[in-house]
Amino acid sequence: MSRLRLAATLSLLSITALSGCANMYSSESAAVYSKSDMRQVHEVEYGKVLDVKTVKMEGDKNDLLTLGGTALGGIAGSSIGQGRGSAAGAVIGAMVGGMAAQTMQRGATKDAYELTVQTDKGRTISIVQEADVPISAGQRVKILTGNGTARVLPM
Repeated sequence: MSRLRLAATLSLLSITALSGCANMYSSESAAVYSKSDMRQVHEVEYGKVLDVKTVKMEGDKNDLLTLGGTALGGIAGSSIGQGRGSAAGAVIGAMVGGMAAQTMQRGATKDAYELTVQTDKGRTISIVQEADVPISAGQRVKILTGNGTARVLPM
């Protein structure tokens, strides 16, 4: 295997591994609470689900992963040619590596629900959250709001 192929293969494997780590701790799930949600007062409201629509939630942008892709692309590109060719390869490789890392991050979508809920107080609200807690139309739910977030949980 040539040096260029080896560098490119290692770069892609590293970006893929890092992108998996990036999403490990971020969640838009109704069942996952951030540290800033702990010991905070949340308003509780009850209601009935009118509609559940499955949507896609785009992947998170992570500047560290983009920087890693840029660096790895630059290293891989620098193995092309000698002298100025190597420098030009490094610049082009860095640009391609950074763009590839960003594209991979945006493409890492998750399933989500757009929930339309009729509250017992007569309001109709819509909340989008990760589709990991089963919720169906007609179901009674609890809506928690506070700390700038809202979540719908089955009763």
